[in-house]
Amino acid sequence: MNRLTAKRKARLGRKQRVRRRVRGTSERPRLAVFTSLKHVYAQVIDDTTGRTLVAASTLARDLRDELKSTATVDAAKAVGQAIGRKAVAHDITRVVFDRNGHPYHGKVKALAEAAREAGLDF
Repeated sequence: MNRLTAKRKARLGRKQRVRRRVRGTSERPRLAVFTSLKHVYAQVIDDTTGRTLVAASTLARDLRDELKSTATVDAAKAVGQAIGRKAVAHDITRVVFDRNGHPYHGKVKALAEAAREAGLDF
């Protein structure tokens, strides 16, 4: 087994462990974060109905045009601000944070702090 698959398996294990406890409700939906090597994604999800309420990513035209690179910490901050603004516009202020098995530093931390600054409480 190569190192990449071992790291991926470890992250998926952490993700499953966290998801056993973290559930999004209509009063407090789940803010799920995913980072790939090229992009950063965030969704606000109501797990009781299985619906995505708000989404933002570096694939969106407005963010993609203003960023130098879509895979940096600055890109994650922009996605965090965008998801925070969109959620507050939909009257969502309280969420539970799902880092999706990723460590809380770098892009994930930048996104979370930017979302908090935009008005989300978690």
